Amino acid sequence: ESFAVGTLSRVVAAELASYAPARNRRRTAANKASVVFVDRTLDLAGAVGHHGDNLAEKILSVLPKLPGHKTDVMVNMVELTALQTTDETCSIIAPGCLAQPNDPAAKALWESFMNLKQKEAVMEARRHLVEAASRENLPIKMSMGRVTPEQLSSYIQLFRNNLKALENHCGLLQLVLATVQTLKHPQTSKWDNFLAFERLLLQTIGESEMPSVLNQLLPMIKSYNERTKDDYTCEDFLVLLVYMYSVVGEIRSGKELEAAEEEVKKALVKAICGEPEPSPLLQKITGCDSSLNLTSQKATDAVDDIFQSLRDIARARMHMKQFNSIHNAGSNTHQASYKPLLKQVVEEICNPDRPDPVDIEHMSSGLTDLLKTGFSMFMKVNRPHPGDHPFLIIFMVGGVTVSEVKMVKDLVATRKPGTQVIVLSSELLTPRSAIELLFATDRLQPDTDI
Repeated sequence: ESFAVGTLSRVVAAELASYAPARNRRRTAANKASVVFVDRTLDLAGAVGHHGDNLAEKILSVLPKLPGHKTDVMVNMVELTALQTTDETCSIIAPGCLAQPNDPAAKALWESFMNLKQKEAVMEARRHLVEAASRENLPIKMSMGRVTPEQLSSYIQLFRNNLKALENHCGLLQLVLATVQTLKHPQTSKWDNFLAFERLLLQTIGESEMPSVLNQLLPMIKSYNERTKDDYTCEDFLVLLVYMYSVVGEIRSGKELEAAEEEVKKALVKAICGEPEPSPLLQKITGCDSSLNLTSQKATDAVDDIFQSLRDIARARMHMKQFNSIHNAGSNTHQASYKPLLKQVVEEICNPDRPDPVDIEHMSSGLTDLLKTGFSMFMKVNRPHPGDHPFLIIFMVGGVTVSEVKMVKDLVATRKPGTQVIVLSSELLTPRSAIELLFATDRLQPDTDI
């Protein structure tokens, strides 16, 4: 049975419901499943937010992409060689990666990275490494307490001159190296700053109007020469702006809002033009491959387009009746918080009272279904419910994050044990990739990677 949350999902689910082979399968199938399509644009705060205490998500967010791959990342392997170089861009040694289909220990460790909290996942990395070293009779010194990247590095060094041990545990070593490089990455130390700022935004949005929230953001937009390593870059600001506009929902437009937006636009244009060398993402957004071609006018046009999209993002849940907010305003006793749309959808599906879903639409594939829907206005007809079947497939149209997948699995396990759930999506999102999809992608020329 096909269900949909959101306008694009409705189109996809309707296509699937009326697709002839799917209809034939529905008639003859012994077992049934529910597939629920959900629009990513209804909640972009989840895509750009930093709520997840998840090591896999951080690794995917901060390490560079493996060339030719959509999801996998490059792991610098220099530490395992005798090559003495501090050059980050040294490409003489082939990079490692996360996908290790032939190494059971590495696969188990990756599962831990996806499903455990960061602290537990790092301890799990140490455990695997210690076990591998003792199996190879390497002189490992066990130490308890907090796991540091330096400690993991010292364990990795033991494998360096032992080719047999290297070969036996190559997959595991790549994952532990990815962990070390992620924990030491400057972007990781910024992760907590983002999280703190997002929490502050949630409080402020509940208490004041959008213009004053934008005005608070202004002094933080600094050009290249004024920035320290802890300050936000231009891309970081785009991440925060998307978070703000998505959480706040429909905004009352007026002179005040326009004036506040104009100020932020000016500051952003100045910062973009002040970059000595625009980053690959800024190059895509402005359409200029070097700072020489980047005129103030081009930057202004790009920023205008971004704000047009931000207004659209704020309006995305306008037609929703039940899922029209992802912001808990908070009270005297509770802090304001973000309530993920996907969580609301899954809670509704797992609701034991089985109320008629308001925003989860069932896509009818024929006359019988249509008649049921029609009759239900006058008499009690059991309309199909996404929680009816023991097998649930959730498809996020536009991308999903690792923490959202974990959240869905945990929720279904506690709310509706015995239900098998699979989360599918068009891609795994990180805050940066979400920004690129929003502001630097030509939607009329989709990149199908063919």
